[in-house]
Amino acid sequence: MFKIISSGFFDKFFMLSAGKLLWGTKMLGDDIVEVGHITHFFSKIGVAIIELNAPLSVGDLILIKGPTTDFEQIVESMQVEHKNIPKAEGGQSVGLKLSQQAKERDAVYKKL
Repeated sequence: MFKIISSGFFDKFFMLSAGKLLWGTKMLGDDIVEVGHITHFFSKIGVAIIELNAPLSVGDLILIKGPTTDFEQIVESMQVEHKNIPKAEGGQSVGLKLSQQAKERDAVYKKL
């Protein structure tokens, strides 16, 4: 479970998880946190490459939002270098199979 601590600076925040202090870039309400953005979308196979700035795990409910994109889905699997992983940390880039089309620079939010 995360404890969200406002930093008092514009749209920045800190998350405290298992004794680790994590840095994020946006909070939308009390239960939605930006965890990254899409850097590439492979439309033929429906896979997005997401650059993370906060942790993401299989089973998390995510929201993909952009100028023409707005949908939710559960993270069913994640891959790094074509290998399935259960959890990724901020700073990693992961591949996710998406249920709908997305565009580069769309934001990825996690619902807490």
